[in-house]
Amino acid sequence: MPQAPVPRRPPAKILPPEAPGVRALASLVTGVIIICALYFGRAVMIPIILAILLSFLLAPFVDLLRRLRLGQVPSVIVAVLIALSVLTAVGALIGAQVAQLAGDLPKYQVAVERKIDSVQRVTVGRADEFLGRASRALKRLSPAAREQEQKKEDNPTSSPIDQPMPVEVHEPTPTPLELAQRFLSPIVSPLETTGIVLVVAVFILLQREDLRDRLIRLFGSRDLHRATTAMDEAARRLSRYFLAQLGINAGVGIIIAIGLAIIGVPGALLFGVMTALLRFVPYVGTWIAAIVAVVFAAAVGPGWAMLVWTVILFGVTDILAGQVVEPLLYGHSTGLSPFAVIVAAIFWSWIWGPIGLVLSTPLTLCLVILGRHVDRLEFLDVLFGDRPALTPAENFYQRLLANDPDEALVQAETLLKERSLIAYYDEVALEGLRYAHNDVLRGVVTAEQLRRINESALDIIEGLEDADDIAVTVERKEGPPASLDSPDDTPGVVHETPPARFDAQKEGHTASVLCIAGRSELDDLAATIAVQLFRKHGLYADLAGYERFSRGRFSEVDLAGVTIICVVSFDAAESPPYLRNLLRRLHQRASSAELIVGLVFPESPLQGEVLVRTSSAAVSFRELVEACVAAARRQSGDGVPWAGLTDTTGEAALSGPSEDVPELRNA
Repeated sequence: MPQAPVPRRPPAKILPPEAPGVRALASLVTGVIIICALYFGRAVMIPIILAILLSFLLAPFVDLLRRLRLGQVPSVIVAVLIALSVLTAVGALIGAQVAQLAGDLPKYQVAVERKIDSVQRVTVGRADEFLGRASRALKRLSPAAREQEQKKEDNPTSSPIDQPMPVEVHEPTPTPLELAQRFLSPIVSPLETTGIVLVVAVFILLQREDLRDRLIRLFGSRDLHRATTAMDEAARRLSRYFLAQLGINAGVGIIIAIGLAIIGVPGALLFGVMTALLRFVPYVGTWIAAIVAVVFAAAVGPGWAMLVWTVILFGVTDILAGQVVEPLLYGHSTGLSPFAVIVAAIFWSWIWGPIGLVLSTPLTLCLVILGRHVDRLEFLDVLFGDRPALTPAENFYQRLLANDPDEALVQAETLLKERSLIAYYDEVALEGLRYAHNDVLRGVVTAEQLRRINESALDIIEGLEDADDIAVTVERKEGPPASLDSPDDTPGVVHETPPARFDAQKEGHTASVLCIAGRSELDDLAATIAVQLFRKHGLYADLAGYERFSRGRFSEVDLAGVTIICVVSFDAAESPPYLRNLLRRLHQRASSAELIVGLVFPESPLQGEVLVRTSSAAVSFRELVEACVAAARRQSGDGVPWAGLTDTTGEAALSGPSEDVPELRNA
């Protein structure tokens, strides 16, 4: 009499979500205070932030001068003087160009007026003419308009008293002090800001080590190694990014200035400097400068050729800089997601105006790098970083829950370009199925969700049937990648190469693996993956469910001749009684067979029991395949396929050799 099915374990109790604690509330209040301080203290914060960014730019040059044995203080002074000279030259250039354009505007007045008149005739003039005709037609058809005109004819001429009296306002003559203040106020404020920035930058460069130690003491005294590594890497990578961005922007500005000069646009140097500065504004910075230059070219040019060539110049330069030069220097992005770039531009422009718009990307990039090293600020990296929010394994499980195997297959094809099939199954599919198994144990997965998980996973496994399990060599790219993680400092993901393929014909014998799935809801999926990998590595493999080997039906199974038995179950990590009993029965009935169990954890209690004497344990699919291949090579004779064994019940297991191993099919 068959044994009644064992009742499933009761679902684990799920505690309600915790209410927001004092720590979360304190973090929220701290964030609000910081935003208010940035907004109301922008007069103080802007020079300090500019000084910090300037110190990032000058730090490599200071280090170079120090390596030349110039000394710390002279190195800082020389670097700051060079920066001051560059800023002064740029300011003088901008002022000279503005003055020249202001003096030359009367020369272009006729061309500007002619262009404005032609544009008005084509656009506003035609619209006014059309609206005038429509208005006159409506007045002729309106009875009220006729009565109003009749009343105007009957009324006498209005009295001159009703006419408004003209009023003239005369301002008093300004004093010399007022004239000086009016003239110097636009100049004093930028000079004051520049002076503060340079002074603060000097002290930052002189006391970099001391400031670093104080910040480590303040934020990372509990883990000095991690805090020191984080700050050194962040400072080095930010300096590298800022230098690369500054070099690209300066190059683009020079090309734009030369191109506009060749085209004949007045003020070419001014537009070149404007383009270089506005390129710090992501996506739209170049085109803001382009719009100004295009409008100016359209106004002063005798025809429309200057406008067309200006648009072509900006378009070609921006495409080459954004799609060719920048990916070569620091990857295809800045380390920020496109959404983060837009949100950062809006936020910082609201906080600090135009200066905040220019500094939005560097400031947000600093916050993202800080979030990658500080646990409490990790949400900044999640929200604004360009790294995937979910790991491949989490994305795999999420696609299973959403019943979307197509997207999971697309992800698998992408990942298989960088790793072998067995590495994909271990790093992605196995970890994703373990997430699902944990949720099943917690009792949060419904029957419908479990059905969708099984169907989607089987579709993915079937879609990977034709994939070859070969090692993939990925060349590392030189230079800082998009995430600003240096390849020399950040260890890459090591993808294990697949085991060597077992060739039954060359090695002189045939091996057959009986793969038994456990009783867990997802064990059939893990066993199906194992069978697929066994066949891809030259092993004849058959799949059987746990029901065939339960205590009530085990006496009906004939295991004579079976040489390799592989038990695959997610329950192996927990060592439940049913799995221990199954292994004991298999050892008793097929004592000469190699018994391999997966998927266990290294510290699993199952390894301390029967497995120590009779079998080997595997943590991953790779270890399963390696153990079965090693067992097959130890076999002295042919193994018997499970599908060919006598089955008293007449029920056939899922079996069949791989189509690309015909010699195993004939065996």
